Amino acid sequence: MPELLEAIRACRICEEHLPHGPRPVLRAAESARILIVGQAPGAKVHDTGIPWNDASGNRLRQWLDMDRDTFYDESRIAILPMGFCYPGRNPRGGDLPPRPECGATWHAALWQALPHIETVILAGSYAQRHYLGPRAAKNLTETVRAWRDYAPAYWPLPHPSFRNLAWLKRNPWFEAEVIPALRAHVRGLLEPG
Repeated sequence: MPELLEAIRACRICEEHLPHGPRPVLRAAESARILIVGQAPGAKVHDTGIPWNDASGNRLRQWLDMDRDTFYDESRIAILPMGFCYPGRNPRGGDLPPRPECGATWHAALWQALPHIETVILAGSYAQRHYLGPRAAKNLTETVRAWRDYAPAYWPLPHPSFRNLAWLKRNPWFEAEVIPALRAHVRGLLEPG
């Protein structure tokens, strides 16, 4: 695992497409039991090199009912975005989509290097499309609504960005049904014994 992480952190495969330069951001250890897959680092994460170190991360940790120390304990939780580097801003708002090279180049090798993963949290449609493939429903809402079809191996969630606050208001079942079940499941994986 250390050699694989070193190779990923040195990756420059899509450098010409990254306006802020490459800075792969991920965390993993062979012993991890939970994998969190998101989109790509935002500007703040790019600057700090710490995944989910922003308002979206605060919301995700709230959903998981998890403190920062537990969340960043890579011996228990691996964090792999679909694109490891900040892709830059979209002129129409928000960030650009994750670069496709990371998922195609690195995710299979990382998956093999994480033999103890029991649950994969899929934050957003990019992660869901990659990991669920044709099993994903026609859109993010329907995929998240069908969470019981994927759990406990996979937990599809909306991305916890502020841009999805309207989605959360339109879909109160998410916080009423999915979040309590996810919290209970994650708590069971993190408890000793």
